Amino acid sequence: MTNDRLHNHPSLKPRRRELRAQLTPAEARLWLHLQRGQLAERKFRRQHSIGRYIADFYCPREKLIVELDGAAHDHDAAWQRDEQRTQYFATVGLRVVRFENRDVMENLDGVLAQIREQFSAE
Repeated sequence: MTNDRLHNHPSLKPRRRELRAQLTPAEARLWLHLQRGQLAERKFRRQHSIGRYIADFYCPREKLIVELDGAAHDHDAAWQRDEQRTQYFATVGLRVVRFENRDVMENLDGVLAQIREQFSAE
């Protein structure tokens, strides 16, 4: 992949579509509250690619990525991959906030409040 297109590189389009069609229950639940500017009028994109990575949710206005982690992230190798992703996103000026799927399912209001706290003051 060339560096001339950072966001939504065409080579990742099939994978982005696949991921959108197969949202986890936690992703689907959170998306219901992020789509169409429902959270503080911030637009979010789901399954948005940045470089070679695909972020669960991305808010361009805030340069904020929201990642949801499930059981697949509960081991050292996955943690290291997540850390590499986070470091890459930081190098291109983006911030990452992470939540467990369980948090979205059990404390959605708390998750939404924490996302809102990441927004810059207007």
